[in-house]
Amino acid sequence: MPFLLPKIVTQENAMQLQKEGLLNLAALRLVDCSSLKDFDSTVLTVLLAWKNCLQEDGQSISVEHAPEKLKVLASVYGVSALLGL
Repeated sequence: MPFLLPKIVTQENAMQLQKEGLLNLAALRLVDCSSLKDFDSTVLTVLLAWKNCLQEDGQSISVEHAPEKLKVLASVYGVSALLGL
């Protein structure tokens, strides 16, 4: 079962979201962004933190249904390849 990102991911909820994900590492192998509507670059920080944690366990993260804005942000920050975007 994928980890479903909430509709909003900003500085106000990013740390809590990161903690929730780390408590559910198995689900983080597949992150579903289909609900994501209102977000800023902090969502990249969360995704990269999860990726790094999974990588330590020899696992990888897969991000699906990424909105175009997320792909553009990842490209601007140079992390598209790291997140498979």
